[in-house]
Formats: sequence, C-alpha cells, structure tokens
Amino acid sequence: MDKRLRGMISEDDESVAQVGHPAPAWMVNYADLMTEMVCFFVILYAMSAALNKDVQSAAKEVQEMIEAGEVAGNVQMNKEGLIISLEEQGKLSFFASGKSELTQDMRTTLDKMFTVLEKISEKNEIIIEGHTDDIPIKTEEFSSNWDLSTARATEVVKYFVNKGLPPVKMAAIGYGPYRPLVPNISPENRRKNRRVVFFIKTSSGKFQNAAAKEKSVGVQKKNPGH
Repeated sequence: MDKRLRGMISEDDESVAQVGHPAPAWMVNYADLMTEMVCFFVILYAMSAALNKDVQSAAKEVQEMIEAGEVAGNVQMNKEGLIISLEEQGKLSFFASGKSELTQDMRTTLDKMFTVLEKISEKNEIIIEGHTDDIPIKTEEFSSNWDLSTARATEVVKYFVNKGLPPVKMAAIGYGPYRPLVPNISPENRRKNRRVVFFIKTSSGKFQNAAAKEKSVGVQKKNPGH
C-alpha cells in the first residue's frame, strides 16, 4: 500500500458519515466563472485608476493656475470626469460683446489650457461648453444667445484642433443663458455667467451638462454686455 494512504479511510467506507449534500458538478464551473469575473473587474478597476490618475494630475495643474491668479474659475472632479469652468477676471475678456472671435486674452488663456489638455486628449473626450448672460442678442450673425454660445464653444474647439488636439475627441455645446451660475441681476453676476466650461470625460456614460455641477470661485468685476 502507498505510504500516503496508510491510516486514511476510504470514501467508500460505509462507516464514514457524509457531511452536507454533495455539490452538483456545475458548481465547480460556476465557482471558476465567479473567480474569473472577480479578476476581470479587478483589472478594469486598475485600468480605470490609472486613467483617472492622469485626469487628477490635470485637475491639480489647473487648480494651481487658479491659485496663482493665472486664470479665474473652478475645478471639480466627479465620477464622470473633470469639469473646468473658466471665467473672465479683471480687464480680461474672452470675447468681444456679441462676437464669437477669440480675444488675445482668451488665446493666452487657451494656450495655458492646451498644455494640460494635450496630455489627456488621446484617452478622454473633451466637451467645450459655451455660456452667455441673459442680455438678448439678434444680429445678422447670431439670431440668439444660443447661437452665440455655440459659436463661441466651436471657436475654442477649432483653436485647440489647430494646435494639435485630436478632433475626434472634441465637441462643442452651446447653452446660451439657460445654465446660469447666479441670477443675472447685476453686471458682476452676468460676467460670472459668461464663461467657458471644459468637461473632460473619464466614464463611458452619456454626455451630461457640466454647468449643473460646477461651483464658481474667484472675484469678478464689472464688464457689461455679452
């Protein structure tokens, strides 16, 4: 007899009492499947954590710009991505009143943002939101604030694409005056509501309005008009 079997009781011995009910054969396959699924989700989580690390680094970089006074606005992270809201400050204006062309101040601001977005644009979708105040506009070029905000967001996208960001990862959305941060009851508040929002998606969910989740920071001064 094999030495390893000495002293062992055979499973066929009638004197051996069976503990519990015998597991069906499919339970083995099911257990293997559950183990594989756990491993799969662990891998997905690790990949997601690595991706979010790049976005978190971008958020930190922009936050440092805000704290240094280089730009005014707010940075916020949520489960869907990074939201960066840029607002006008001091004498800086992003656009001339009623126009969609970028001012030199805006180009300078976007150049700073480009260095951040360039690092994450290959793996993340970037949605640019345009927002105006509530002063109505009706010109030959723009029939409404909605048109104006969309044109402004598109100009920002075109600027980034011309500098090298992948167009397949870019999108422009205009909300006109319909997503204000604060009531449009003063020049200061209107200035706060005239802004450009960057939504960097890190999830596979549907596009969502970043303005509903952002919080404004910084000091704004008078700047009437759009």
